[in-house]
This record gives sequence, C-alpha cells and structure tokens, in this order.
Amino acid sequence: MQPTPKKPRRTAERILEITLDLFNRFGEPNVSTTLISAELGISPGNLYYHYPAKDELINALFDRYERSLSELLHAADNVGNVEDAWLFFHMLFELIWQYRFLYRDLNDLLSKNRRLETHFQFVLKNKSRAVSVVLGGLTRQRNLKIDAREADTVASAMVVVLTYWLSYEYVRDPRKALEPESAAAALSRGAYHVLSLLMPYLDLQAREHLFQIAGAYRNGD
Repeated sequence: MQPTPKKPRRTAERILEITLDLFNRFGEPNVSTTLISAELGISPGNLYYHYPAKDELINALFDRYERSLSELLHAADNVGNVEDAWLFFHMLFELIWQYRFLYRDLNDLLSKNRRLETHFQFVLKNKSRAVSVVLGGLTRQRNLKIDAREADTVASAMVVVLTYWLSYEYVRDPRKALEPESAAAALSRGAYHVLSLLMPYLDLQAREHLFQIAGAYRNGD
C-alpha cells in the first residue's frame, strides 16, 4: 500500500516561515516584501494577496510568538528549585531566539507599529508575573529568601535582562551574535545572567548548584 502523500504546506504558512527566517537573518528593516517574494519564488502580487502589507507579516509572526509565550509562561507554576528555574529561563530564551528579529529591532518596531507597541506591554506584564511566580516557588521550597519589598524590583531586573539580552549579545559581536551557531552559548549565558540576579538571595546549596549548572558558560563572559 502506497503511503498517503503529504499535503503541500499552505502558501500563507510558507510565507510566514520564510519571512521569519529572513527577518531573523537580516533584521526586519532590511527585508522588503520584494525580497520575501523572490525568496519564495512567487510573484509580489501573490504575496500581497495573503499579506497586503509588511506590517501584517510582522503582526502575524508576533501573534505566533505571543501564543507560544503564553503557553510557556504557565510552566512558571512548576518551578521549585534552581534546576527548574534554569530550564524555565533557558526555554524562554529559546523562544525569544526563535523570534529574535522582534528583540533585535524592538525599539524600531514599536515606534512604527501601534499594535506591537500596545501588545508588547502585555508581554512585559506577563513575563513579570511569571518571574514573580518563579520567585514564589523558590521561596516556598526554601531555596530563596527575599524580602517582599525587594522581590518586585528583582523581578523587574530579571525581565529587563530577558528582554534586552540579545541586544547586548548583538552589540558584543554584531557579525556573529545572532547567527545560528551562536545560539547555544548566547542562550545559556542569558539564562545564567537572569538567574545570577538571585545570587544574593539563594541559600548556599542552591547557589552552588547554579554555579555547577552554568559553570561552562561563565568563563566566556
């Protein structure tokens, strides 16, 4: 019996996949709809039929990112120790990396796209809420001891690192930082630096465990 042939991917989905790849490689401001249609091997009119404006491509990709982020942030409820926290923040950075064009050109995108300007505020609030949940879980398991008056400030600082880490990596090495071969080290450095903000509040055993987990990456900073 012959296997059932796979259905070809819908054109709209292929457009988003190729657009995401191009945006990530070259930065959204440097990618035109003409380049996207050429990369796909379709006419500009066909591209326009599915996405009449470049902003619609950006918004569609952002919607995908926002949905994935919302699902991932629920994992904060299960964080109770340093290893859980490391995995959680590493997964966050993996998702950010997948849509890194948003973070590479964040300020520019927000200044041009009203919808992103509004929705990214929700992204920050949801990240902040999830980080606070992580701190609560670590505290309940007695891995963390932090004054409630400090917790909000520390959580905000962690969100700042989450949001701007790839920009920092890019400034450090503009030619290589956002290339695929740099991903593993960049994401692990990011996860470590987010969690390092908790160092003064971790108990001795949890602190040593974090050093062990991230030790291979601290040497490159």
